Amino acid sequence: MSRTTPPAAPPPGPVPAAPPRRILVVEDDPTVAEVVTGYLTRAGYVTEHVADGWAALDRAASFRPHLVVLDLMLPGLDGLEVCRRLRGAPTTVPAPPPVPVVMLTARGEAPDRILGLELGADDYVTKPFSPRELVLRIGSVLRRAEAAPPAATPVPPVRAGDLTAEPAARHAVRAGRPLSLTSREFDLLLFLMRNPGRVFAREDLLHQVWGWEFGDLSTVTVHVRRLREKIEDDPAAPRLIVTVWGAGYRFDPADGTGDGDRPDPAPPAPAETPRP
Repeated sequence: MSRTTPPAAPPPGPVPAAPPRRILVVEDDPTVAEVVTGYLTRAGYVTEHVADGWAALDRAASFRPHLVVLDLMLPGLDGLEVCRRLRGAPTTVPAPPPVPVVMLTARGEAPDRILGLELGADDYVTKPFSPRELVLRIGSVLRRAEAAPPAATPVPPVRAGDLTAEPAARHAVRAGRPLSLTSREFDLLLFLMRNPGRVFAREDLLHQVWGWEFGDLSTVTVHVRRLREKIEDDPAAPRLIVTVWGAGYRFDPADGTGDGDRPDPAPPAPAETPRP
């Protein structure tokens, strides 16, 4: 009796490629816009371009970009106000992460750049800039915004006092209240919570959290300030993210032992030995 050989299984088909990421470029200079959209398109992104702030808000609502490249100096509605509105109050709980924003700034706009970071921008590039650097920065921001551990290796939540950060969901709560954090803010909080009691200089945080070998250290300062506003009972006297003067920042669990932005008091002088 002959044995029937079962048909061979068909070879596995190609793994479907992830859909290209959509990027909205908001820039009123046509030359800059053409260069930026050209480089992003060649890098595999789907791009849309608008030239003013009002159009940016309208297009963002329909285009649903994965990231916005936003110039600060725009007609109609400036980039700071566009960023503020893109960071508008969430309508769902837990809130979805806001769309990442990479700002384009001129060298003379340092105060506006800092304000943009305070409003929640994830990164900035200073004009004149290298288009290749911009593409690399965008890729870095997107990777961090969309990072998720493999399903086969679940990562447990990280807890410190009444703070909980869930790496898989990229979501954090304090005392049961969801925190509306940008991608960078979540990365910074998670890194600090995983390393309690250790002091990190701003240069260390720029490398460990942002993945930059060099950059403007005020980026770290602004993000620490924003994070304190969202997790501290009193951001003016922080007890969780503590400043260690001349050294950097330290995360103290929510046990009431933090000393805020005040330097540690000097140890008491040893008592004099009485003379015989």
